[in-house]
Amino acid sequence: MSVNEKIRLIRESKGVTQEDIAKKLDISVNSYGDIERGNTNLKLNRLEQIAEILGVQLPELVDSSDNGSLNTCFNKQVKQRDVYFKSSTIELEKQQLINELLLERIAMKDNEIENLKTQIIQLQKINALLEKNQ
Repeated sequence: MSVNEKIRLIRESKGVTQEDIAKKLDISVNSYGDIERGNTNLKLNRLEQIAEILGVQLPELVDSSDNGSLNTCFNKQVKQRDVYFKSSTIELEKQQLINELLLERIAMKDNEIENLKTQIIQLQKINALLEKNQ
C-alpha cells in the first residue's frame, strides 16, 4: 500500500476530513487531495506534519513491509516490468524517507550527547570547587 493510500485510510478511520487536515497544514483542500491521490511528491517535513495531525508515528505511513499493491497490480494484468519499476520506485522513496528520519534522529542524539558532556564537565568543575572549599 502506498503512502498516500495509508494517509487516506488512516484519516478516514479517524473520522477526519480532508478539509480538517488541509486547514492544519495551511494548504488548500485541492492540494491536500493531490497528496492523497499520490499526485504530489511529499517532503519529509510535510509527511511528519501529516503523521502528527493523524496521531500516528511516521514509520506507520512509510512501512515497506506491505506488498498488497504489488499483488493488486498483478491481478489487473499489468505488464511485469511496469510492476517492478513502480514497486521499486515506491520502495526506494519509502526507504529514502526512513533514512532521512533516522539521520535526523541520529543528529539529535549526537547533539544531546554533546550537551550532556558539557554538563558533566561543568558539574565536575563545581564539584572540584566545593571540595576545595571544604
